Amino acid sequence: MTQENRVQIQKLRDKGVQFPAPEAVEIGEDVDPDRISGKGVIIHAGCKIYGRSTLILDDTRLGYEGPATVADCQIGPRVALGGGYFKNAVFLAGASAGSGAQVREGTILEEEASIAHTVGLKQTILFPFVTLGSLINFCDCLMAGGTGRKNHSEVGSSYIHFNFTPNQDKATASLIGDVPRGVMLNQNPIFLGGQGGLVGPCSLEYGTVIAAGTIHRIDERRAGRLILGGSGKSGNVAYDPGRYHGEKRILTNNVVYIANLMALNQWYKTVRSQFVSTDYNQSLLDGAMKQINLGIDERIWRLEEFVFKLPAQNEETEHNTVKRQNRQSEISEWWPELKAYLKSSRNEGGDVSIQDRFLENLQKVIDQEGKSYLRVINNLERQTAAIATSWLQGIVNQVKHGAFRIIPFLNTLS
Repeated sequence: MTQENRVQIQKLRDKGVQFPAPEAVEIGEDVDPDRISGKGVIIHAGCKIYGRSTLILDDTRLGYEGPATVADCQIGPRVALGGGYFKNAVFLAGASAGSGAQVREGTILEEEASIAHTVGLKQTILFPFVTLGSLINFCDCLMAGGTGRKNHSEVGSSYIHFNFTPNQDKATASLIGDVPRGVMLNQNPIFLGGQGGLVGPCSLEYGTVIAAGTIHRIDERRAGRLILGGSGKSGNVAYDPGRYHGEKRILTNNVVYIANLMALNQWYKTVRSQFVSTDYNQSLLDGAMKQINLGIDERIWRLEEFVFKLPAQNEETEHNTVKRQNRQSEISEWWPELKAYLKSSRNEGGDVSIQDRFLENLQKVIDQEGKSYLRVINNLERQTAAIATSWLQGIVNQVKHGAFRIIPFLNTLS
């Protein structure tokens, strides 16, 4: 152990941080001890903590199941990270991860969201109570749904969100639920059965149940559907590398996903900021908003990769008609304007009058219940929740319709 490491650990021990085996812990020189709480924090053997932006709040436990590396993460109170690698991610109160996790940038686990052992996340947002089993790859998606600890959206073990295409792009983000209704914690849960997969970019409605072992490839926007996978289908057909199909759906789903992130950004900026307290301090809020904005940047960049790969001028074939060529050319031609529009819409705030009506009602509940985010949201009257959903859906619709005006065929049925 270096002298610098001894000094860092001693500073934290003086604050009350518990180290069952201090000689087996590494604290980087860039870590600010003032950003680590001394109340109830336990850092077990094999842990490594780095990064000047790292934040660890009360009653957090790191590395109980195995070594844990934490770098530039913001960790709220009562979080348990059993073991693994965590970088540039945010964990709100009561979130948890089992051993062997790999949780990377753009990821937010909101209150009491949990993942079991050996789960990979990147550019992933899990709303409160969402639960993932073990041996899961769930990058590039947002999942909401459920009302509480006993009624939550869940992903079964050995599940994959397929987020990389044969054409080597990641315009594949999937929206499992949505932001405008999901933040209100009043929707039916979504269940993705184990040993299955979801091929992005996909959109699933609340109440969707996908049976175990099913690989699901299409959007499901009807509520309360049970989706059963059939027997495997084998085949050997001609394949043209680099040729895209379904470009309208891919582009539309990506725009809607970005619009939902923009609505979530406003929710954090306008609503969650009302709950800054011991449990949810300003640094934690700032960290979460940073990840949301990084997510917006990521999705625009990944969408641009997709657009640049579109074969704008290909010969007409059975699978590449003149109509498809024209659509792909139109996307490429109008992309610079669409990109600029999406970037400029980042802070779209929606209808201020609807927002203010909601905030007025919200403040009354905060005055009664205190600054407990989950308790306040769960105690909102149905009419108040509907006002918030209307405000946030307005943001999504405005961003989406603005994109459709730039590329008109997105708004057609065919």
